[in-house]
Amino acid sequence: MMFKNTAIMLAALSVSAAAYASTMGGASAEIEFVDLTHSIPTFEPSAEDPTKPDLSKPVGGSAPISGFYHQAILYPADIWPTNEGYFASAAVLIQEHNGTSFNSPNHYVNNAQSLEPGAIPEAERQASEGLRIDQLTGKIVLVDVSDRVRAELRKNGGKPDPDTSITDFSDGSRATVRAADIEAVADQIEDGVWVVANLGWSHLYGVGGEDWYAPGYVNGLNHPGFTRDAIDKLIEIMDSKGVKISGIAADSLSTDSGDGVKGSGDDWRDSWPAHVRLYQRGILIVENLTNLDALAAANEPGDCSLVVGALKHVGGTGGPARVIAACQKG
Repeated sequence: MMFKNTAIMLAALSVSAAAYASTMGGASAEIEFVDLTHSIPTFEPSAEDPTKPDLSKPVGGSAPISGFYHQAILYPADIWPTNEGYFASAAVLIQEHNGTSFNSPNHYVNNAQSLEPGAIPEAERQASEGLRIDQLTGKIVLVDVSDRVRAELRKNGGKPDPDTSITDFSDGSRATVRAADIEAVADQIEDGVWVVANLGWSHLYGVGGEDWYAPGYVNGLNHPGFTRDAIDKLIEIMDSKGVKISGIAADSLSTDSGDGVKGSGDDWRDSWPAHVRLYQRGILIVENLTNLDALAAANEPGDCSLVVGALKHVGGTGGPARVIAACQKG
């Protein structure tokens, strides 16, 4: 049995499995939670510029990750003493789209050429504080291409290479999410679901550091994701069924494939198709997930829901998120 409504699903996050079972009328049920969130590395601020990190002073075992700005900074803790001890508190400076994070529909501003009929006007697109709970939760429709991705990685001893002649994750490769993969789950596409792609890529998080063009996570934009054709097929299915999903998510930097990110020219021409086409429909994106193999194991026969713990900051275009799958068993 799937979660009957969002309120019950959220209640499950704050009670034990036994207590949750009682909310289902005493039915036997076991709830398994899968944390799909990477830790976000943090660094002490630079002495020369406190808005930039000192990468020689990581907090804990932090190592740089690829992203869209500099690494996250953890400012020194404030100390507030009491007679029994003290409170420690710190300030964090972080780019909204760093690590496991959600994107709000206002994250991309379409020009007149890329707007489609019925598009939500820019001024009406939700910022982070405007996202509803029912958008941030929903049944998971899992698209699992991890076996194909791993087969491609095995061609190079398990390591990605930016050269597509060595490991090929281009839109022409089978080692990415194709239109046929979306067509295969068409019967599950309905209002409010989250389409989650297990790319088998999250183990590379941090490999290559900040350099987009180094072998590793971004891999010179030769990485798997939702291809342009996959996004086209998803929209086609939604339109034909008259439904709207809540969002898409994947264990990669962008959810878009590397080819999709690059587009067709050096000026980012025809790039980022998931972002360009989905935000104008009010559909969300979550990036940089992890533990999707554990999700795949728990998702038989499709009984998991996604919970996106999104920051509610005014005007935000997204932000770091604690993303959890709640899976009902029995």
